[in-house]
Amino acid sequence: MFYRLQLDDIVKEAEKQKCSLSDLIKERESLETGMTIEEITKTMEEMYQVMWEDYHSGVESDNRSISGLTGGEGWRLMNYVKENANHPGGIYIKAAARAMGVSNTNASMGRIVATPTAGSCGIIPGVLITLAEEYGKNKDDVVDSLIVAAYIGKVIAENASISGAEGGCQAECGSAAAMAAGAGVHMRGGRPKQVAQAAAFALKAVMGLICDPVAGLVESPCIKRNGFGAVQALLAMDMALAGIESIIPPDEVIIAMGEVGRTMPVTLKETSEGGIASTPTGKRIAEYLENAGSNCLQQFLIRNQ
Repeated sequence: MFYRLQLDDIVKEAEKQKCSLSDLIKERESLETGMTIEEITKTMEEMYQVMWEDYHSGVESDNRSISGLTGGEGWRLMNYVKENANHPGGIYIKAAARAMGVSNTNASMGRIVATPTAGSCGIIPGVLITLAEEYGKNKDDVVDSLIVAAYIGKVIAENASISGAEGGCQAECGSAAAMAAGAGVHMRGGRPKQVAQAAAFALKAVMGLICDPVAGLVESPCIKRNGFGAVQALLAMDMALAGIESIIPPDEVIIAMGEVGRTMPVTLKETSEGGIASTPTGKRIAEYLENAGSNCLQQFLIRNQ
């Protein structure tokens, strides 16, 4: 079977030329789209600016979602970090807080960057903003890492899926974690091969993960899965930088994820007919929202705490 894009191809080319993976991707993207490298970089800078604004709005307030179902998860976890300065979670818990904060912004109808989807929008900014803070990286470093993340996402989209409706949450939060892990390795100065290995680790960690949004909303369990996805991405990054390698090549992992998505029952792919969406509480929440709206849902949530 022929695949238009493979991580292995660009990894081998970058290592052969002994060049930066992000520079090679920009050159290829320029040839393919007709955009200049400066235009490609500027576009990604604009996306990063939106991510930065999302992160701040998400962790600096406990604003609730339009439905009233969720709100303030990122804000609460970040406050917990501040109150427990010596918490051993360190960079992991900060990334999770930021990832959930960006996802909170999405749920409250804020402007976000779909990375690669709205449901997984917090993972990449949560990871990369936290790494930049931790390791003293500048905006250019983050933008170059985002370009690497975008290429990983492009490979996944062409050979598997980034859609929860097509492949379950493994295709959304899983793809985002893979993109973030590879981008994180790039930011940390890892080799191109380690970028691909990190992406494989992150994707394997959630292979088969279903998409089961309560009441059909991108809130529960989506927001918390963004937090977990950020942590998985960081661990995958560290594993790759430690020299650990995936027994299954990264491109084969991507293809396997696509095959799992195609065989997954439709009830587990964004239809809200399975998983936690089909629990008694999940069904009652959906009924409250359909018949009574967010105000009555607030009373229901208070009574069931």
